[in-house]
Amino acid sequence: MPASGTFNWEPSERWVRGTRGDVTVVDSRNPVLVWESSHPVPRYAFPGSEVRSDLLRPAADPATGVHEGATVLYDLVIDGKTVANAAWRYPALPDHIAFEWFQHDGEVLEHWYEEEEEIFVHPRDPYKRVDPVPSSRHVRVEIDGRVVAETRRPVLLFETGLPTRYYIPPEDVNLTLFEPTTSSTRCPYKGVASYWSVREGGSVPADVAWAYPDPIPAAERIRDHVAFYNEVVDIVVDGVRLERPVTLFSERLSEA
Repeated sequence: MPASGTFNWEPSERWVRGTRGDVTVVDSRNPVLVWESSHPVPRYAFPGSEVRSDLLRPAADPATGVHEGATVLYDLVIDGKTVANAAWRYPALPDHIAFEWFQHDGEVLEHWYEEEEEIFVHPRDPYKRVDPVPSSRHVRVEIDGRVVAETRRPVLLFETGLPTRYYIPPEDVNLTLFEPTTSSTRCPYKGVASYWSVREGGSVPADVAWAYPDPIPAAERIRDHVAFYNEVVDIVVDGVRLERPVTLFSERLSEA
């Protein structure tokens, strides 16, 4: 497992493609997974021969102090549209090219695939596990003292570095207390999530509950099940009220 806070890389045997519109920009059978010292999730870097380098131009306004001190950065030009600082070469991997997946105005490449499966947000970390496990625990969810969900057939999702999430069958959630929102997020380990907020507001932030209506195959067990942020609701498991954890989501939820 790569040591945190250091720059590491290792070869991957996955066939990776990245596309924008109808153009395949990356088509690699020899990708390298890269962990930057200050970036919490992995990236991919690709041999230059497996990248459409004809679509890359030396960056007109290269970013500085990024990507382990990269000094060779590229703008991506497709169909007359330029994406600034879309790609770069790491000083320690000068024969490889890495790409941003997101910038402030959207995605750099619109779709990424490992083999024939689309992946989202960032490459999946081979040293991270996400295990959805069916359970018979008695789980009750309360918001402002009111029971909003109760089940004896949850799916417990164990994800490295995060608290256990309790995914509850929709039949065991009082969805009349919630209203769907337009929010959506993508997870490399689960898929695309949709959200609900409490109709009457109360003490909890918006988008307090979510589900994956079409999860990736590895997370099929949580399809349509509803989960709640442990950080801001009360969850009682087998009669024991859980402490609200502090996670990377806590600050965002407190500002919502």
